[in-house]
Amino acid sequence: MKKLFSKEFLTRNETLVGVVIIAFCILASFADANFMSIPTLTDLMRGGIVLGIFAVAAMLVLVSGGIDVSFTAVAVFAMYTTTLFLINYAPDMPWYFAFAISIIIGAGLGAINGVFIAWFGLPTLIVTLGTLSIYRGFVLTFVGSKLISNLPPDMRGFSRLMMVRGTNADGSFYSLPWAFAALVGVVVLTWFILQRTMLGRAIFAIGGSVESARRIGINVRAVQFFIYIYVGALSGLAGIIHASMSRVANPFDLVGLELSVIAAVVLGGARLIGGHGTLTGTILGVSLIILVRNSLIVIGIPSTWQSVAIGALILLGTGLPAWQAKRAAARAA
Repeated sequence: MKKLFSKEFLTRNETLVGVVIIAFCILASFADANFMSIPTLTDLMRGGIVLGIFAVAAMLVLVSGGIDVSFTAVAVFAMYTTTLFLINYAPDMPWYFAFAISIIIGAGLGAINGVFIAWFGLPTLIVTLGTLSIYRGFVLTFVGSKLISNLPPDMRGFSRLMMVRGTNADGSFYSLPWAFAALVGVVVLTWFILQRTMLGRAIFAIGGSVESARRIGINVRAVQFFIYIYVGALSGLAGIIHASMSRVANPFDLVGLELSVIAAVVLGGARLIGGHGTLTGTILGVSLIILVRNSLIVIGIPSTWQSVAIGALILLGTGLPAWQAKRAAARAA
């Protein structure tokens, strides 16, 4: 109990984000008594699937000391090309094969990022900004720019697979799709990599200091190459899930979501300098971003204020730890 209320615990990002989430829920509940109902909660969970997968991928890059802004373009490229391939050549392909194709395409695009970053040593932000434009431009120029609403039957069928469904006493319907299990699987797999493997320790070590990681025998190039392949694969998964759940493949979707994703990860405690980040904090950050999007509408604040609120949260999430670190350094001096 003493540890629970220790100063360190109370000032951790996870704790602060948890308090803000509770405050948002209370405020939204006063504005709408049904805000904390099962239908609303399942809607929030559904809305966090794609954002959550992106956030796990972005967290892994930040932990390693890099930053990736191309994951949404990778997702769109993988999703749209996979959908076109299925429509033209294999419309009856099962959804899990379609998902595998999108994941492989995403991993391949991630490998391109990895080559420039790991082998050529280029800055991660510059590389991913460049590939963001290249991947997006390639799709719109050479693959297609039309919205596809006639998805293959099994992709539409996947969106109807539900883990939970039912009806409240007031007649309101609620459901949670099996796509949510994909987010859970991604979180569990990433947790295992980071916390139970030497590869995970190497990722944290590289984020702390690349030169120190080299000196203790870590193959920095191989680890960085894996990171961007893994991030590309998760992006491909997120893209195909987005298309299946929305039942439309739109090449203009997802790009622009980078701010919300990075906000969620930073709010969860990941630092832009690398070496820090937790999956618990990332999921809490995603939950807060989803709550902000929905609760502002419930409270009656125009949706145009979402960007203002998210930007303020980013400043709070990055500024508070920096201020705390500065104070700690001043006390130690």
